[in-house]
Amino acid sequence: MNLENTQVQMRKGILEFCILHIISRGEVYASDMLEELTSAKIMVVEGTLYPLLTRLRKAGLVEYKWVESTSGPPRKYFTITDEGNTFLNSLSLTWKELSESTNQIISEKQS
Repeated sequence: MNLENTQVQMRKGILEFCILHIISRGEVYASDMLEELTSAKIMVVEGTLYPLLTRLRKAGLVEYKWVESTSGPPRKYFTITDEGNTFLNSLSLTWKELSESTNQIISEKQS
Protein backbone atom coordinates (compact mmCIF):
# COMPACT_ATOMS: atom_id res chain seq x y z
CA MET A 1 0.00 0.00 0.00
CA ASN A 2 1.28 3.47 -0.86
CA LEU A 3 1.44 5.85 2.12
CA GLU A 4 1.65 8.99 0.00
CA ASN A 5 -1.45 8.01 -2.00
CA THR A 6 -3.43 7.43 1.20
CA GLN A 7 -2.31 10.80 2.59
CA VAL A 8 -3.38 12.54 -0.63
CA GLN A 9 -6.79 10.84 -0.47
CA MET A 10 -7.27 11.96 3.14
CA ARG A 11 -6.49 15.57 2.18
CA LYS A 12 -8.81 15.45 -0.84
CA GLY A 13 -11.60 14.25 1.42
CA ILE A 14 -11.57 17.47 3.44
CA LEU A 15 -10.60 19.92 0.70
CA GLU A 16 -14.16 20.95 -0.21
CA PHE A 17 -14.96 21.52 3.48
CA CYS A 18 -11.85 23.68 3.97
CA ILE A 19 -12.52 25.71 0.82
CA LEU A 20 -16.10 26.42 1.85
CA HIS A 21 -14.84 27.47 5.28
CA ILE A 22 -12.34 29.91 3.77
CA ILE A 23 -14.98 31.40 1.45
CA SER A 24 -17.51 31.65 4.29
CA ARG A 25 -15.29 34.27 6.00
CA GLY A 26 -15.87 36.74 3.18
CA GLU A 27 -15.00 37.56 -0.40
CA VAL A 28 -11.82 35.75 -1.41
CA TYR A 29 -9.60 35.42 -4.46
CA ALA A 30 -8.53 31.93 -5.57
CA SER A 31 -4.79 32.55 -5.12
CA ASP A 32 -5.48 33.60 -1.51
CA MET A 33 -7.28 30.28 -0.98
CA LEU A 34 -4.30 28.42 -2.45
CA GLU A 35 -1.93 30.29 -0.15
CA GLU A 36 -3.97 29.52 2.97
CA LEU A 37 -4.43 25.86 2.07
CA THR A 38 -0.71 25.48 1.34
CA SER A 39 0.31 27.20 4.59
CA ALA A 40 -2.00 24.79 6.44
CA LYS A 41 -0.15 21.92 4.70
CA ILE A 42 -3.17 20.95 2.61
CA MET A 43 -1.27 20.79 -0.62
CA VAL A 44 -3.40 21.77 -3.57
CA VAL A 45 -2.63 23.14 -7.02
CA GLU A 46 -4.61 25.40 -9.33
CA GLY A 47 -5.52 22.38 -11.46
CA THR A 48 -7.37 20.95 -8.45
CA LEU A 49 -8.80 24.16 -7.00
CA TYR A 50 -10.43 25.68 -10.08
CA PRO A 51 -12.47 22.60 -11.09
CA LEU A 52 -13.62 22.25 -7.47
CA LEU A 53 -14.68 25.91 -7.38
CA THR A 54 -16.59 25.36 -10.62
CA ARG A 55 -18.39 22.35 -9.12
CA LEU A 56 -19.25 24.34 -5.99
CA ARG A 57 -20.61 27.18 -8.15
CA LYS A 58 -22.68 24.85 -10.33
CA ALA A 59 -24.09 23.30 -7.14
CA GLY A 60 -25.19 26.77 -6.00
CA LEU A 61 -22.90 26.76 -2.96
CA VAL A 62 -20.64 29.62 -4.03
CA GLU A 63 -20.81 32.49 -6.47
CA TYR A 64 -18.26 34.88 -7.86
CA LYS A 65 -17.91 38.33 -9.25
CA TRP A 66 -15.26 39.89 -11.45
CA VAL A 67 -13.34 42.82 -9.98
CA GLU A 68 -11.14 45.05 -12.12
CA SER A 69 -7.48 45.09 -11.11
CA THR A 70 -5.12 48.04 -11.46
CA SER A 71 -2.17 45.68 -11.91
CA GLY A 72 -3.44 43.21 -14.49
CA PRO A 73 -6.52 41.35 -15.66
CA PRO A 74 -9.77 41.33 -13.67
CA ARG A 75 -9.92 38.98 -10.70
CA LYS A 76 -12.65 36.53 -9.78
CA TYR A 77 -13.70 36.84 -6.12
CA PHE A 78 -15.75 34.08 -4.51
CA THR A 79 -18.47 34.32 -1.84
CA ILE A 80 -20.62 31.66 -0.23
CA THR A 81 -24.36 31.52 -0.90
CA ASP A 82 -27.10 30.92 1.67
CA GLU A 83 -27.34 27.36 0.37
CA GLY A 84 -23.57 27.08 0.74
CA ASN A 85 -23.77 28.21 4.38
CA THR A 86 -26.44 25.61 5.10
CA PHE A 87 -24.29 22.94 3.41
CA LEU A 88 -21.21 24.09 5.34
CA ASN A 89 -23.08 23.94 8.65
CA SER A 90 -24.03 20.33 7.92
CA LEU A 91 -20.45 19.51 6.95
CA SER A 92 -19.23 21.15 10.17
CA LEU A 93 -21.47 18.88 12.25
CA THR A 94 -20.23 15.85 10.31
CA TRP A 95 -16.61 16.97 10.80
CA LYS A 96 -17.15 17.36 14.55
CA GLU A 97 -18.65 13.88 14.82
CA LEU A 98 -15.92 12.30 12.68
CA SER A 99 -13.17 14.06 14.60
CA GLU A 100 -14.55 12.99 17.96
CA SER A 101 -15.04 9.41 16.76
CA THR A 102 -11.58 9.24 15.22
CA ASN A 103 -9.93 10.72 18.31
CA GLN A 104 -11.77 8.21 20.49
CA ILE A 105 -10.53 5.31 18.37
CA ILE A 106 -6.91 6.45 18.00
CA SER A 107 -6.54 7.35 21.67
CA GLU A 108 -7.79 3.91 22.86
CA LYS A 109 -5.07 1.92 24.59
CA GLN A 110 -4.38 -1.66 23.59
CA SER A 111 -5.73 -4.15 26.07
